[in-house]
Amino acid sequence: MKKSSDPRCHRFDPVYTRRDFLSRGAMGFGSLALSYMLGQTGASAAVKSPLAGKPAQLPVRAKSVIFLFMEGGPSHLDLFDPKPELNRLAGQQLPESFGKVITAMGETKSPLLASQRKWKQHGQSGIWVSDWLPNIATCVDDIAVVRSCVADGINHSSGVCQMNTGSILGGRPSLGSWVSYGLGTENTDLPAFVVMQDNQSSVVNGPRNWGAGFMPALYQGIRLQSGSEPVPNLNTPEGITAMQQRGKLDFLNQVNRHYADEHPEQTELEARIQSYELAFRMQAAAPEAVDLSQESEATKELYGMNQKETATYGRMCLHARRLVERGVRFVQLYHGAGSKWDSHSKMEQNHSQLCLSSDRPIAGLLKDLKARGLLDDTLVVWGGEFGRTPMSEKGDGRDHNPTGFTMWFAGGGVKGGQTIGSTDDLGLHAVDQRLHVHDLHSTILWLMGLDNMGLVYKYRGRPERPTLNEGEPYKKIATG
Repeated sequence: MKKSSDPRCHRFDPVYTRRDFLSRGAMGFGSLALSYMLGQTGASAAVKSPLAGKPAQLPVRAKSVIFLFMEGGPSHLDLFDPKPELNRLAGQQLPESFGKVITAMGETKSPLLASQRKWKQHGQSGIWVSDWLPNIATCVDDIAVVRSCVADGINHSSGVCQMNTGSILGGRPSLGSWVSYGLGTENTDLPAFVVMQDNQSSVVNGPRNWGAGFMPALYQGIRLQSGSEPVPNLNTPEGITAMQQRGKLDFLNQVNRHYADEHPEQTELEARIQSYELAFRMQAAAPEAVDLSQESEATKELYGMNQKETATYGRMCLHARRLVERGVRFVQLYHGAGSKWDSHSKMEQNHSQLCLSSDRPIAGLLKDLKARGLLDDTLVVWGGEFGRTPMSEKGDGRDHNPTGFTMWFAGGGVKGGQTIGSTDDLGLHAVDQRLHVHDLHSTILWLMGLDNMGLVYKYRGRPERPTLNEGEPYKKIATG
C-alpha cells in the first residue's frame, strides 16, 4: 500500500502487480466453491443465497408454475364460454335489465355481436371448446376451466398490472416475485423466475409486470429471448479462461460490495451483484438448459416447431418445459405481446391468427409434461388480463370485459375435466362462484404451498402480502 501523493487526500491506494491480481483471483475462485458448498448444506447462513430453497408453509401440490399470458384479452365468448342466447339476440341492444354498462370506450349502446364459432363438447368430461382451439380441446380432461373470473382493470395498463401484481396501480411485486421470495429456487445455477415473450413489441407496462416492487430487486423476473439464442452473450469470450472470468467477477464484486455496504437501501446493486454471480454460474448450466438440439424431432413437432405459424411459441413452450424440469420455479410466457389479443375490430381475423399460433404449442406442452410425469407438480395457467364484451365494437369486434371472463388451470394438483363458475346468459357478468384476481392468485400460491395471508414482507414497518389482505384460495379446484 502507498500513501497518496495528494496532501488533501488521506486514503491509501492499493498497488497490485499482475501476480497479486491472479493470486487474489485464484483465491476468490476457491472461496466460491466453499461458499457454494456451505450454502447448499446450510452450514453457514452468511454465505447462503437469498434465493436458496425455503420450506413451504402448506402442503405442496405444485413445485413450479408456467403462466401462459394471452396479452390483450382473449374472448371467452368465442373460446370456452358458449352463449346460445347471445346468438339469438344478436343485432339487438343489451337488455335494459343489465343496466348502464361502462367499458374502456365509455358507455356503450352498440348491438350484441354473435359468435361465429362452432362448438363441441370434448373428452370424457364434455367440456365445451370452440373450433378455434382443436388441439387444446384434446386436453380438457386435464384442465379446470374457470368461467367466473373477475378483475378491476378496465384498460390494458391496469388490467395487465393487476393480473401480474394483484393491484391496478404499479409499484407492487409481481406474483412470480412473491413465489421467488416465499420459496426460493431449486436450482441456484438458473434464475428462479423467467419471462419470455413471442415478439419484440413492448408488453404493456414493460418490465414492471415481472418486477419486485418494494422487495429487493433480486426477486424480479429475468427475461430471456424467444429466438434461437434465448440468453445473449452467455458463452465466455474466446480465449478467456474460467479463472480469468472468476477473477474479473471477484474484483467487480469487491468494488460493488464496498459501495453496497455504504448504501444498503439501494437493493438494485445487491441484485446486480447477485446477477453477476448467477451469470457466471449460468455459463455452465444455461447452455444445456436452453439447447433444443437435444430434443427429438418428434418432440419438436409436438410443439409445432415444424410450422412457421407455431414455431415461435412452440419454442417458448418447449423452453418452459426444460426450465421447470431443471428446477426453475416460475415461468411466464407472453403470447400476443403488445396487446395483440385486443380485438376491438376484425375479431375473426385477429383471433384466428392468434389461436392458430398458440393452440398447438400449448397442447404440446400439456401432453409433453404429462408424458414425462411433470404435469403432476407443474401448474399451467392460461388467461389474459380480462375477456371481451357480448356487445359489438366497430361492427366486428368486442370491447374489454373485466366483469366476467375465463381462465384455465392444469396440473399441479388441479382436478382436470371440470368447469367452475359461470357468467350470465350473455357472458357479461360472472354470476356463480365469482373468483377475483386476488382469489386466483391465492389459489396459485396455495397450490404451491404458500399462504397468501401468511406470506409477509415488512415494508416501512407495514406487513405487505401478495393479495393485499384479500382473496381466498378456491380449494375445490384441487384433487383430494
